[in-house]
Amino acid sequence: MSRAAWALARSQHAVVTYEQLRELGFTPSAIRHRIRSGRLFVLWPGVYAVGHPAVSRFGRWKAATLACGEGSALAGDSGAALVHLRQREGPQIEIAVPEHVVRSLDGIRARRCRGLAEHVTEVRGIPVCSTPLLLVQLSARLGRDPAETLINRADKLDLVDPVTLRGSIEALKGRPGVAQLRSVLDRATFQLSDSKLERLFRPLARRARLPAYVMGETINGFEVDFWFPSLHYVVETDGLRYHRTALTQSRDLRRDHAHDRAGTWHSRFSHAQIAFEPDYVVEQLMAKRLRIEAFSGSVEG
Repeated sequence: MSRAAWALARSQHAVVTYEQLRELGFTPSAIRHRIRSGRLFVLWPGVYAVGHPAVSRFGRWKAATLACGEGSALAGDSGAALVHLRQREGPQIEIAVPEHVVRSLDGIRARRCRGLAEHVTEVRGIPVCSTPLLLVQLSARLGRDPAETLINRADKLDLVDPVTLRGSIEALKGRPGVAQLRSVLDRATFQLSDSKLERLFRPLARRARLPAYVMGETINGFEVDFWFPSLHYVVETDGLRYHRTALTQSRDLRRDHAHDRAGTWHSRFSHAQIAFEPDYVVEQLMAKRLRIEAFSGSVEG
């Protein structure tokens, strides 16, 4: 029994529960004896550290989920720390529990979560809320910029990309944080059809005092979005602000390099910038126009 208990503890970051020990054959008196003799240390009622009271961070996270019962999972800042979305967590371990569970334990912040079972995964043997649910939980109490930073970090860690995340949060509708996250993601994954893109871009080009343009022209071997022949200037747009595959990135780099080799002026904006940051786009377009005109004037001179 002792060997089995040690093996179980090793698989759970050096923690076990009363029920697990009973299933292994330990009697209540045997468990009490091991507590008195310093072989088991109470972390929370019915949850023990094995061999030493100072368990690792992973051990405390695992113990907290065990203390909150079956179906519970690391959540909020604690879950984000486990998957490396955030470095720090608060003074209490955050745990999501099924709706029917009520828990009040020192050092644990337990919150009921409907439909939790559908949104739990496991990392290093510790149940944790899925990345979309973690981001929803964090977005509920963070501002727009921190939420945007977390989405970008989740993308870089290959936890979830913005496009997939945008679809995933539809299953989480009605929860605090979803509206905030959706507003950020709509900018991140925003994509316009050609006609809508032109309709939004046309007034920006006028404001920047750019000359006439054509769409879909083939320049330097690539079909471009906007071509200003009198300026020898190309404007390219990207449908996704955050996530592009390696193949797409390589293709866009080859396109930009082709323009550079041919001496073609070019700029690149996202669809989201054109739709949501028009003043910034106008400022950049105007700066590029003035630079092209100054360069052309110096060459002619």
